Amino acid sequence: MSASERRQQIVVLINQSGRQSLEQLAERFNVSVQTIRTDIRVLADRGLLMRRHGVAAPFPGRENVDFDQRQIVNRSGKRVIAEQCLELISDYQSLFLGTGTTVEHLADLLNLRKGIRVMTNNIHAATRLCHHPDCELIIAGGLVRKRDQDVVGGDALQFFSRFRVDIGIVSVGGMSRHGQLYDFNTDEVMAREALLLNARQKVLLLDSAKFDTEACCSAGHLTDYDIVVMDQPPGASLRSELSAAGVRLIC
Repeated sequence: MSASERRQQIVVLINQSGRQSLEQLAERFNVSVQTIRTDIRVLADRGLLMRRHGVAAPFPGRENVDFDQRQIVNRSGKRVIAEQCLELISDYQSLFLGTGTTVEHLADLLNLRKGIRVMTNNIHAATRLCHHPDCELIIAGGLVRKRDQDVVGGDALQFFSRFRVDIGIVSVGGMSRHGQLYDFNTDEVMAREALLLNARQKVLLLDSAKFDTEACCSAGHLTDYDIVVMDQPPGASLRSELSAAGVRLIC
């Protein structure tokens, strides 16, 4: 097992089973305590768990960590995903952009496309696009979720229902090994569903830090999308399922 695989499994274990001592983790993964200490330090620095006094623990309430913490998780992978997604977008197209840090990375690159029209409830993405010289930008109104700096709930649902666009681009909070998708907030799931319902092409951006991660709200399945963009491929069985469903996988 590689260090990356072990760390992903550590995050899953702690989120599912609660706090674990370094000794417990070392025994479970058959490595030294020093190796586990390094793993936990890396994961804590990425905002994926908490460490204190020889114990690794999930964040209180098992809610999604805040936006600033998520920005540092798998930053390079998210950037690669954004670069691949940009190739799917042409000049003069209309876009929905959902919430999340990976979508923000994409917004940073959209100045390479001209004449685009963007509708979003992602305040971070909207801020980036304010500097775009050739972009019509429309943002959702309503209650701002200050922690994440986005707009979700009924106002966002109605906002996306007013338009019909070429491409809807979203991310989610996590994915099981079977391709089931999850998120942390039912209002966010509802806003995403309205976004996807009114997009001709549905694109999911999913970085590998979210593999084998479940949350409290079900958010559909990988096969609900036309295109899935990842920084690392999923398992062979899931790749076969996507192929059979006609979903284009870009890794």
